[in-house]
This record gives sequence, structure tokens and C-alpha cells, in this order.
Amino acid sequence: MRLEIAVLVWSCLLALVHIFGAAQVKTRQYGPKWNMGARDEELPPPAPIVGRMMRAQANFFETFPLAIIAVIALSVTGTQTFWTQLGALLWLGGRIVYLPLYAAGVPVVRTIVFLISLVGILMMLWPSLAMGIGTTTLFG
Repeated sequence: MRLEIAVLVWSCLLALVHIFGAAQVKTRQYGPKWNMGARDEELPPPAPIVGRMMRAQANFFETFPLAIIAVIALSVTGTQTFWTQLGALLWLGGRIVYLPLYAAGVPVVRTIVFLISLVGILMMLWPSLAMGIGTTTLFG
């Protein structure tokens, strides 16, 4: 299995960590009855940790599709390299580090880590973009 594909598999587990981490802190605030109910009632504003975990989860799911597309493009074009593998690891590593930083409310370092993960996505996209420059036409 290519490293980039393995990164996607591991990132699925990270997605579950985001989902259940946010659910855990929400349940802690609103109670198990809320968690097992229809959740129709109006809730008080989330506690800071709940809000941060929800935002971290949303942020993950904003970049996850980009990483998936980048890996699919690499697989289809066969353009995996050392640099695309490094990019995949930077994206996943950045996303792993980002969650506890955001949960803890660390401002500047969290943003730097986020930017590192974006660089990882760009490193994965670059071969496909470079391959397509000048070779793509509108009508075939």
C-alpha cells in the first residue's frame, strides 16, 4: 500500500477521534439524556472546550476532502514521490497535533501547525498540478 493511501486510512481514524472527542465534551456539558435524545431542545452556549472541539472537528472536515482528492490524483496519475509522501505525513502529523492544541486554546502555534498541514496538501497536489499545466484543454 502506498504511503499516501495509508495516511488516508489513518486519517479516517483521526476523523473518528474528532467526532467522538467533540461528542464526549458535549455530553459532559449537556448530559447523557441530551446525547441519547432527539436533541430538539434549545441549548445554552457551549463551554469553551466544547466550542473548540467542535471548531477543530469542523476544521478537520474542511481539509480532509482536499487530502482525499490529492491522494486520489496521485494514485490516478502515478506521480507519488518522496515529496508527496512527506506532504502526506506533514498533513496527517499536522492534523494530529492540531487537535490538542486547539482543545487547549493555544493560539499562534495552532495556526502554524495548521499552515504546515496545508503545505502538506500542496506538496501532494503539486505533481498533479504541474503535470496538468499546459496539457489540459477545454475540448479534449
